[in-house]
Amino acid sequence: MKWLKIVAGILLALFMQGTALAAPIPLRGVVEGFYGKPWTQKQRLDMLAFCEAHGLNAYIYAPKDDPYHREKWREPYPKSQMKKLTALVREAQKRQVKFIFAVSPGLDFAYEALHGAEDREKLLEKLEAVYAVGVRDFAIFFDDIKEKNGGGQAELIRWLQAHFVRAHDDVSPLLIVPTEYYLADMLDAGNAAKPYTKDFAGGLPKDALLLFTGDGVARAGLSAETLDRAAALYGRRLGLWWNYPVNDYMEAKLALGPVDGLPKDVEIPAIFFNPMTFEELSKIALATGAEYALAPESYEPGAAWGEALREQYKSLAPEMELFAGQSQHLENNWANIGPPDGAALRAEMDAFWRAWPKGEKAEIHLANLYQRFEGIRDAAKTLQSRLPGTQRRECKRQLKQLERLAEADSLALDLLEAMRTGDEKRAKKRKATLEKKLAKIVEKESEAKLSEAVCRAFIEETLQFAAAKP
Repeated sequence: MKWLKIVAGILLALFMQGTALAAPIPLRGVVEGFYGKPWTQKQRLDMLAFCEAHGLNAYIYAPKDDPYHREKWREPYPKSQMKKLTALVREAQKRQVKFIFAVSPGLDFAYEALHGAEDREKLLEKLEAVYAVGVRDFAIFFDDIKEKNGGGQAELIRWLQAHFVRAHDDVSPLLIVPTEYYLADMLDAGNAAKPYTKDFAGGLPKDALLLFTGDGVARAGLSAETLDRAAALYGRRLGLWWNYPVNDYMEAKLALGPVDGLPKDVEIPAIFFNPMTFEELSKIALATGAEYALAPESYEPGAAWGEALREQYKSLAPEMELFAGQSQHLENNWANIGPPDGAALRAEMDAFWRAWPKGEKAEIHLANLYQRFEGIRDAAKTLQSRLPGTQRRECKRQLKQLERLAEADSLALDLLEAMRTGDEKRAKKRKATLEKKLAKIVEKESEAKLSEAVCRAFIEETLQFAAAKP
């Protein structure tokens, strides 16, 4: 059913536009590459089914907090975990999804002398053990480590190609993530390749496929120029490890928007979307990413987002749209990704503040915002009672926080109305209550955050307006 919709959409776009569309990105999928609690076996099996249904043809097994993937990479998987890996591999094969097994040995890999030889053999044993249960696609990741040994890493990849890849006629070229894995970190102040990137790029096998994250670790938008500059550094086209909807760097906020800002007409050999630890809620963004990967030129984030909500939440889609629309953008001192939260509501608030001090159409502006806040509050309450168990558990704190925000926003309007009509007693009471509600919201932000620049900001804007009045 999903494939029929995708094909129909592509054909319609061709008919309406009269232009040729880019082919699907060849390798497209999900990378379980986040920090935090790894997915369960049930979640991984479910994600493989999701990949098949949405035209994603690859899944990378690379949970940062699986010790046998990263910290204890030298140690073999226990029999119980190897049994689960075997089941995942078989399920992936059944669903025609590449199961890519990744190892991250860079924390303490020894590149020199005797210990280097021992570590190479340990890594080879790890890969051979997983090959024995059916894996034919492998990745070596050097991300998020302190040591930048580009020459040593490249030599290791060449050694693995000679002793592992070429030893099996059915193993794909290795998939690689370098230590300098975003463009800004690959270049020095003069826009030349840093020593690590130069050494690593110069020593890699020609058929190795690299992934990078764009201009930054999690930065909005990606230009064709960035892709071209990265390709020039490595002498090959790089694939994308796209860090949305992953939220392991600010777990209190959920990334529930569409994938956006990606180029529409450029060669990309592979794209992998890094999800949240919340597997069900990740599907909103992942479904939109799948739409992009299948037909980049015709991709429209808003339309894909709406379709994902309708497909996944059925009759609750309108309520989910109100909730998810306020929890899309992730930003800190180094990350800035995802569409802005509540853009339409923010624009309405801005229009309100332009008109309110002048008294222009005060009742109309007030009524419109009351309606918007009541709708958000009702949606949050409905979802808390009617969402299926797994989805509800994944977002219950954020739903409760959104309810608090919407109620406080309505109270803010009460305060403004009391001030407008000269009811000082009522205004004073509303102001004191609003300050208490804001304090409660701030208290809960360590565990649940959303709509910072919209619903949250309106409360502070109202209190600032009230404080400025004589």
